[in-house]
Amino acid sequence: MRQAGVLDVGCHSALLTIVRRRPDSVLEPVFSRKVRLSLHETLDRKGRLDRAGVESVEQAVAEAVASNPRPRGPEVFAFATSVIRDAPNRDAIIASVARTTGTRLRVLTGEEEARLAYVAARQWAGPKAGPLLVLDIGGGTLEIASGTGDQPRTVHSLPLGARRITRDWLPGNTVPSPRRLTEIRKHLRRSLEAVPGLPLAEPGMRVLACSKTFEQLARLTAARGKAPRAGRQLVLPRLRTSVALLAEAKPSHRGKLPGISRHRAEQSLAGALIAQTLMEVCGVKTVEICPWSTREGLLLEHLDVPHAATARSRLAG
Repeated sequence: MRQAGVLDVGCHSALLTIVRRRPDSVLEPVFSRKVRLSLHETLDRKGRLDRAGVESVEQAVAEAVASNPRPRGPEVFAFATSVIRDAPNRDAIIASVARTTGTRLRVLTGEEEARLAYVAARQWAGPKAGPLLVLDIGGGTLEIASGTGDQPRTVHSLPLGARRITRDWLPGNTVPSPRRLTEIRKHLRRSLEAVPGLPLAEPGMRVLACSKTFEQLARLTAARGKAPRAGRQLVLPRLRTSVALLAEAKPSHRGKLPGISRHRAEQSLAGALIAQTLMEVCGVKTVEICPWSTREGLLLEHLDVPHAATARSRLAG
């Protein structure tokens, strides 16, 4: 029985996931270990990780790898997301982690992350899903992909991630002014509208959102009123209400709101503003929350899962 493993090193965690493929399911979890990180606290204004940040990555990678119950099992594909990929000292970080832990982190381009998120979303949605628009708000970048087949027709990766917008536009533990919020919205809208070939929602198109940002916003809106498929979809009018709620709260208090985790509280407002503007520009009224993204796309391709498979399985973690 074939197995595959991925070590996903991001801003908030290093997550080791090992799955296997059974005839009656696409991905069956075998093992999962998450080690928390807070790399956003170790970044300077240019996005460089300081020495404490690099050491925390080394420790997290070492702990995750050491927890693997079958170290001689399947090869683990270790990759770093935009917090390391876009850091000016990226090469030094990767070299230091490799020297200390024996694990060399690989980086994927933003466009490749968008493609893999689409592959995962397509498999999760099933063969009868039809045209898909896949949205993924990360910390450093925003990924958008669309298509009608197994692979996307268009992919875009934009420097509009929740952590980046927070760093550049919402620094400090303060409540932003209405003027600042207007400036951020204008910046996001101009950036999106300037993208050549930005996919728009079309009749019959299914829109899937593949990120923790969207998941937390869906939980927040669900907690504020009962609605069909509460927590499994995000509706634009309710999102606008949640943006106002987040904007009125200090970053230190946002983690107390339902659905918003403490370690993502500071960037939750930026994530909500990005989600709102993205949905408005793309003409999207409702998104469906998809639990699969780049990590699952990698696992699917490493297992050579046929795209015709119809079963679904949710990964732990």
